[in-house]
Amino acid sequence: MRRINYGQIARVLSWLLIIEAAFMVVPFVTALVTDGKDIAAFTWSGIITLAVGLAGTVFIRPSRNNMAKREGFLLTALVWVVFSIFGMLPFIFSETEPMGVTDGFFEAMSGFTTTGATVMESVSDSSHAALMWRCLMQWIGGMGIILFTLALLPMLNSSGGMQMFNAEVTGITHDKIRPRISQTAVRLWGVYISLSIVLFLLLILGPMTPFEALCHTFTSISTGGYSTASSSIAYWHSYYTETVLTVFMFLGGVNFGLIYKASMGQPATLWRNDVFRSYLYIILVAYLLFVIAIVAMGQYHDIASVTIHPIFQIVSTITSTGYTVENFEAWGQFVLALTFMLMFFGGCAGSTSGGAKIDRLLYLFKNSRNELYRVLHPNEVATVRINERAVPTYIVSKVIAFLCFYVIIIAVGGIALTACGMPIVDSFFSSFSCLSNIGLGAGITGYGGGYELVPDFGKWILSFLMLVGRLELFTVLILFTPTFWRK
Repeated sequence: MRRINYGQIARVLSWLLIIEAAFMVVPFVTALVTDGKDIAAFTWSGIITLAVGLAGTVFIRPSRNNMAKREGFLLTALVWVVFSIFGMLPFIFSETEPMGVTDGFFEAMSGFTTTGATVMESVSDSSHAALMWRCLMQWIGGMGIILFTLALLPMLNSSGGMQMFNAEVTGITHDKIRPRISQTAVRLWGVYISLSIVLFLLLILGPMTPFEALCHTFTSISTGGYSTASSSIAYWHSYYTETVLTVFMFLGGVNFGLIYKASMGQPATLWRNDVFRSYLYIILVAYLLFVIAIVAMGQYHDIASVTIHPIFQIVSTITSTGYTVENFEAWGQFVLALTFMLMFFGGCAGSTSGGAKIDRLLYLFKNSRNELYRVLHPNEVATVRINERAVPTYIVSKVIAFLCFYVIIIAVGGIALTACGMPIVDSFFSSFSCLSNIGLGAGITGYGGGYELVPDFGKWILSFLMLVGRLELFTVLILFTPTFWRK
């Protein structure tokens, strides 16, 4: 095995920092045309990020330009950390609500991983520039930093592009929709941008200002959940807005490869897909159970309380968006238990949503059914079939291993948070929420409270869980094995 090509990794990271500096122009311009706050914060942040990026591209000369599988894994994990390190600078330099390093990194990591957990005590009091940056981070991270780079820099197509694509894109298997990875990245980002434009145009028809509509466009299609108001979507009291956001959060939880095929004149591919149908069925069953619970708990107030509000909360939860329109904890413990299940499996693979993914739920269910059948028929050969295709045994084994690691990491994270002094329920729910990239909280971090109450060491633990969850465990965990670093 060859030595890891650190020079090429550093050089690519430098290119990416230049791209991040370019994105910082958006909140800078926002400050100029709105309240004028935090102009200096984004000026200095952009200059520092750009300077480091340019220095790396000028002075770093790798011995070879290609990257193999190990470089792909390492670069993918480092990109999210490096982007968060430089992405936290505007929060540290902010004149309206300056943060320390811990809070700034937590906010940036939560943004890029589309988790949506926040340490801001009052979002509504923040500058327009800071709010725009939070939302833009989620939009960038929703489809993926590496995927954006592959679309922008086709040269990486032959330099570890496939490895980086597989390491970042969510799911079990990754089907290219075009022959080259860079072409696939361009098509996926094309769908993402098109949906964003349509959503923005629809939102400005409601009570939102263009600024608010753009911010919520970024955080809805990316299923991130950051809002410009402390009370989230409930601030606008608009059934129209909630309905529009529900539709686009739902689309954010669908495999973008399927959406691309449907847009290319193949809409039947959606319904023929086992995962998509399961996604619909789960939402429907959850909705019926939510309505029953809401009525039983005496929370029925008007028609919206059993129609728009529950379906909005279900879609927001299963897609890991994390928007809220009502205090869902008031709907009872049964609804909270259902929320756990929706958080655990999340949306479809290849989407912007978090969680373990419905694909893995199907694999687990069908494999368990086969094992029960073999108890009575031990000599029978039974295969797991998804979309009328037999799934190789090694993929089924990988799914089972993933789900085992998923549960173990939630448990270890929860235990670590209790060591920080957090209550046990809050610890495990927060660990679960951050690993699933949803950002919802219970207890001290729940409705009426925020993650600013978590001790500093706990925020670093949760930041790590966000990264592990966004890159679907193996990309990060493999870095902690001796085999990875052995020459």
